[in-house]
Amino acid sequence: MLTLPPSIRIFVATRPADMRRSFDGLLALVRQFLGSHEDPLAGHLFVFRNRVGDRLKILWWDRDGLALFYKRLEVGGFAFPMPPADAQQIELTAADLQLILQGIDPAKVQRSPRYSRPATVG
Repeated sequence: MLTLPPSIRIFVATRPADMRRSFDGLLALVRQFLGSHEDPLAGHLFVFRNRVGDRLKILWWDRDGLALFYKRLEVGGFAFPMPPADAQQIELTAADLQLILQGIDPAKVQRSPRYSRPATVG
């Protein structure tokens, strides 16, 4: 089980990635889909899946180097949220990533209402 601080952001690539890619190849994909919007070495997590959906890799900067988490399912696949049509990545919460890693589809989870700060006008 991963324990993640609330300040961490989790980005999921919407297109399947070649699981033969390692640190530098995945970092190049991160830079490609983030552009200049975010620093890939800021400590956020970047999630990639294969075409079949039974393997995923998570890349993150761990203060002094890149770290890689790789999971292969023996049966079934990971359930990722559907991205908007033109999105290159989507952002997940730490709770949703935990659900996905445990084989639970976050879209099918019954959630209780929570406070949502109103949008500011102006």
